[in-house]
Amino acid sequence: MTEEHGRRTLLSVLEEPAIVIPDELEQAFRAHHGLVFRTAYRITGNAGDAEDVLQTVFLRMLRRGGKADPLDNAESYLRRAAINAALDVIRSRQANQTVPLPEEPSGLILATPAQADVSGLRQALTRAIAQLKPRPAEIFALRFLEGLSNQEIAQALGISQVLVAVIVHRTRQQLRKQLRPYLGDRS
Repeated sequence: MTEEHGRRTLLSVLEEPAIVIPDELEQAFRAHHGLVFRTAYRITGNAGDAEDVLQTVFLRMLRRGGKADPLDNAESYLRRAAINAALDVIRSRQANQTVPLPEEPSGLILATPAQADVSGLRQALTRAIAQLKPRPAEIFALRFLEGLSNQEIAQALGISQVLVAVIVHRTRQQLRKQLRPYLGDRS
């Protein structure tokens, strides 16, 4: 089997070296894949999207040579990378936003009004977070979806705790305005 006209033959493909995954990357994956998946799932609300985010985050690390970040704080880097990649997924989904109408057999109620309100609120919150600028979206996700304190966020991002508090406050106000139709008098 020879290569003709720039085409590769089966033998030439089989003789190519396999992709080598650095030990650091494999260790980071084994230690933190659950964290990345859970973080992405909290933001996307979808296991398939969370798996895509998981693959994206570790593929990006592979391209970087298997290193999480220069400070060797892999958990912080991976959590932030998962948040940003999940937000990217939500934003790309909004670009092709179509809403399928559920087919309901006559007389069958699929959800109670309270369940429908919660589902609508969750979708509206996901869309509202996706419309935020990257830094406020990341800080909001770290604070309210990941449960980190303002001090922990400040340390992870290398900014002051006061700045984190201001961004959290402003982001909550902005989201409250956008979600007013779902919150009613509670806002």
